[in-house]
Formats: sequence, C-alpha cells, structure tokens
Amino acid sequence: MTIPFRTETFRGDFTFSNSPAAIRRFPFPFDRDAYMYSVNIEQHVPGRVQTTTEFPIDIDEHYVAEMEDRALVLKADPLRCQSLPHMITAEWDLLELLMTSMARHYPDHFTLTCDGDRWHWVNRPLGIDQEFTFGEAATLPLPPMEYVTRQCQGDFCLLDQRDDNLWMDAGIVTTQADWSLDFDLGMNFIEWHGPVPLAHDLGVFDRALKFLMNLQQGRPVRRLNWTMTINPRLDTSPENYHLWGVDKASVTPENVGDKVHLRVELQALWRLPRSNAIVFSIRCYLIKMDELVTQKKWARRFHRVLRDLPPEIAGYKGLSRFRETTIDWLARHDDGAETSPGFGPD
Repeated sequence: MTIPFRTETFRGDFTFSNSPAAIRRFPFPFDRDAYMYSVNIEQHVPGRVQTTTEFPIDIDEHYVAEMEDRALVLKADPLRCQSLPHMITAEWDLLELLMTSMARHYPDHFTLTCDGDRWHWVNRPLGIDQEFTFGEAATLPLPPMEYVTRQCQGDFCLLDQRDDNLWMDAGIVTTQADWSLDFDLGMNFIEWHGPVPLAHDLGVFDRALKFLMNLQQGRPVRRLNWTMTINPRLDTSPENYHLWGVDKASVTPENVGDKVHLRVELQALWRLPRSNAIVFSIRCYLIKMDELVTQKKWARRFHRVLRDLPPEIAGYKGLSRFRETTIDWLARHDDGAETSPGFGPD
C-alpha cells in the first residue's frame, strides 16, 4: 500500500490538515456521551482495515512532515532524547520491534534484510539506506533508540521493571501534551502520574501498574488518551510553554473551527524480549473542530463530553481558557439526537 505523504507544517504557518480518509480513520476516543478516567486497557490486536490499529505501528499521510518536525525539536533541544546506560539492550529491542513491523506492514516504503547480525535497512520516504551490525552501536550513525525513532511516528519511552515498579529510564519525546521527559526520567510509574487529579482516588494507577507488571511478551496492549491543543502544534512541551501557552487566549467564536484541535494519543505497550523492559509508545493524532464536525455523531458526542466534563479534569487538561467558547460553537452541531454505540462514525 503506497501512502501519499503530505507536505505540511506543525508550527509557523500551521499548514497541517487531514484528508477525508484521515478524518474517517481518526481514533475518536469517546464511546459514550460522557468521560471519566478509567484503566481502559485492551489487547493491541489488529483492528479493522484502514484504521489506526490495523497494524501494530501506524504510518500515515503525516509521516514525512512529522519526522521533519521531530528533527527540528531535537536540534533545538537534544534532551528530548535520553537513555540511562543500563537501557542499551532495551534500545536494540525497540529498534527490532519498529523495523520489523514497519517493513512487514508497509513494504512499499520500508525494507529490512537480516543475515545473522548483519542487517540492511531501507527507508524510502526519508531516503535512508543503512547496513549495520545488530548489537553494535558503533555501526549506526546514532544510538539505536534515537536512530530508529527519528524514523517512526510517535513518542517512545522505555520502562525498566524492578523493585515491583516501572521506571522511565529512556525515551524520545517530542510530541508530548505538556509533560517533560527531562523531568520524568528516572521516576517510577506512580511518581510520573502524580499530578493527575481524581484518578489516584479512583485507584486507576494502582490497577494499571499491577496489570502492566504482568504484561507478557507477544501480548501488547493499548489505550486511548486525549486532550485539546490550540493550532496543530505537535510540540506542546513545558520547555516551550512560552511559545504555545499564549495560543489558549487566542480562541474566539469566529476561529474555533480552525484553531481548536482534539488531540488523541494512541498509547501501546509491549514487553521486550531481551531486556524484559516495556516500551510505551504514544502516537499523537490531531483533528481540528471543522474536520471533526464533518462526522455528525462525533460532533454531537464531543459537545456533550466537553459540556459535562468534571472541572478538575478540564483544569488538569488545560482547557479552561477556551472550553466555554468551544462548547458554544459545538452546540450548533448538536441536534439533540441520540448517538450510536461505539467509537466510529456512523
């Protein structure tokens, strides 16, 4: 399957947009007209054809533009990619996972040939042709995690399991929703989720940690998470808050449809074979309100979710400055009809 990659930007003139096909496959995260925190973890099994879960690693029309944006972030701030020394085996595990999946499911764009430890990787969209020895970092131009994740959409964290907990000891994070790898590196699962309101009282993180500690190799899992972003900006990091924070005050009734975006993370977790670490992938999808309301079911449902959202969650997600303006705009697209079950459009 050949993917037509778009030429677009996630900063400056913000030319990012979704094709009609990309809108239809957007991972809308609400299966009912209300939202509350939950563990909401399911097996990461193949989804329907042409959905974001058809393959374990999703490559779409935004691939080349997202990789260009990642390179800009890393050039400005190399600390967005960090790995503690004991994670090198997990880095190779991650390289194998991503290269094998991309080559198997997108053969028009990626090829991986393995002769023992001698590997040959070809990435046609980015013009890369690399021979290297698996396990010998000196044979790659970059450390293995950084090398492969500069060529794969989404952020990736490597979690070491010890002392009955999971520790964020490596990662590359350039598309985050207001959190910092540099701050969280070396923290355990409970510590890096510390700022989330309500969920601790509901026992969500205790149950999730217990579940993930027993994650089995070959049985990855996934969940959806969401927030909202003004302008289609991938990099909404605390380090760059001075660049994007002011955007929250720029929303007016006239520009909601173009400026306000629903930001959905498809999060997946795999147990890695050599290191026993867990890779936590966070794939970000953006859709502006003008695009979302082309699907009538999503327009009705998102209006109701946003209208009835508990204030603690709205505050934590940083929606307060533009929430009411967006609710008023979405209300025009809510005809009061019932919404059908499930996530997909009608």
